Amino acid sequence: MSSRKSSADEDLGATIDLTPMLDVVFIMLIFFIVTATFIKEPGVEIDRPDANTAAVKNAKILVAINADNKVWIDKNEVDPQFVKDQIELLMAENPKSPVIIQADAKSSIKTLNEVAQAARSLGILDVSIAVQKE
Repeated sequence: MSSRKSSADEDLGATIDLTPMLDVVFIMLIFFIVTATFIKEPGVEIDRPDANTAAVKNAKILVAINADNKVWIDKNEVDPQFVKDQIELLMAENPKSPVIIQADAKSSIKTLNEVAQAARSLGILDVSIAVQKE
């Protein structure tokens, strides 16, 4: 009878406990989710102009102007009259965030200027234009 008991004890001791490994995997998963940076997209494909000097900024408010001079904010097309209102709504969520305008190379300077002036009229000093680095 003692031989049966000892083989059962050996079988229990030979199993591998996976609980600590699963704990480590879940902790790593949580770490990567928390530290991941999410890239905001304007909602329309933009062909940005080239520039020699370009700085990387982490923007919260992206405004896109496509080749047809249509303005997109937060993946929604916005009438040019209401650009200021949309930026103001986004500023309520992130008061110190910069505004970055992604203008297509074929878009008009007039539309770009109107969007920049709308942002500056709200007191935003950090208004930038996104370009592609050569």
